[in-house]
Amino acid sequence: MSSSKAQQKATNKYINKAYDRVNLTLPKGKKEEIKSHVEGRSESVNGFIARAIDCQMERDKEEDKA
Repeated sequence: MSSSKAQQKATNKYINKAYDRVNLTLPKGKKEEIKSHVEGRSESVNGFIARAIDCQMERDKEEDKA
């Protein structure tokens, strides 16, 4: 089922208000590697990348405390 133009506009307006965008550049083939990895984990590529960033930031904080 496709969205109406009004619904697409409202969705884009919400996304622009609620989220920041980051343009990520990866070596050829890495995107497919990530997709394959998350496929069996019921996780999106975006969710996986966000989780990976959060985990690394937490590790960095722990290192800074040491």
